[in-house]
Amino acid sequence: MDAKLKRNYMLNGVVVLILGLFLFWAGRNLDGYKIQILNLIAVNIILALSLNLIYGFTGLFSLGHAGFMAVGAYTCALLILPAAQKQAMFILQAPMWPFSVMHAPFFLAILIAGLVAAVFGILIGFPVLRLGGDYLGIATLGFAEIIRVLANNMPKVTNGALGLKGIPSYSNLWWNYGWCLLTLFVVMRLVRSNYGNTLKAIRDDEVAARAMGIDTFRYRMTSFVIGAFFAGVGGALLASLITTIDPKMFLFILTFNVLMIVVAGGLGSLTGTVLAGVIITVLLEWLRFVENPLTIGTFTLQGVPGMRMVVFSLALLFIILFRQQGMMGRREFSWDWFLGLFRRRGDAR
Repeated sequence: MDAKLKRNYMLNGVVVLILGLFLFWAGRNLDGYKIQILNLIAVNIILALSLNLIYGFTGLFSLGHAGFMAVGAYTCALLILPAAQKQAMFILQAPMWPFSVMHAPFFLAILIAGLVAAVFGILIGFPVLRLGGDYLGIATLGFAEIIRVLANNMPKVTNGALGLKGIPSYSNLWWNYGWCLLTLFVVMRLVRSNYGNTLKAIRDDEVAARAMGIDTFRYRMTSFVIGAFFAGVGGALLASLITTIDPKMFLFILTFNVLMIVVAGGLGSLTGTVLAGVIITVLLEWLRFVENPLTIGTFTLQGVPGMRMVVFSLALLFIILFRQQGMMGRREFSWDWFLGLFRRRGDAR
């Protein structure tokens, strides 16, 4: 191992240590609302990284993330809810076996949720990944809507429109940021490998990649399934974080929020995804004031529900029109660049 690689590993370890110390401090000093925002930041980064792998690095215009999140959320919830609570909660119809009795520890429930979402990724990927462009987006959007309708009409499994409530709140800062770091590590190692270079070649020119003998369908499928797995993990963490889920949660707006983070950060940039995940999650909460009545002197403006999403939609249009590459484009953070800033400042003095 060369000196530069050792230095990078050491600096990465320092950053992880600082993050751990910050989370320890936050858990002891911040109120519940701020901690909830920190948790949402981690979950949103997981979801955005998984979508960036599919869309930003492989070029698959997928709009089905809400469906994979729903699969992961319901799977995890059914695994961590006690059997007695399920029996009391399912009012319309009694829960179906084995969903009525199955139970698993939280870590195992998250893994199973991700794997079930990956299986759905395989099932939907075989027919739809042969499409491209807008057709793929429409097909995956249809998949997400099918999952939502099934959740609404399978009361023996999902409790129908009533949803699942009282889900054990195991999801905390440590779980969420632990999975966030794991997702970032896996996706980073993947896109920096030869496999990742192949994904980028398919994204840039699939016809040329196929002419070079690359099995483009297999690579597209693998990327799609890995992205579905981490979307299921994100859905599982979100279900335990907010402790209640229902089919109305998994509308297209959920996919739009994740897509907004990916586009704002930069398609094909992990650094941009992380930065945009932090900024947009905070802004989504801060902009709630535009939905509440606002008094300016003697004049009162009535709040408009959903106005913050209008603001973000306009911001997304602005990005697409004037800054298509997002905040980072396809650039990534590197320690060489960061340390070079200090060297240049020192030389300037």
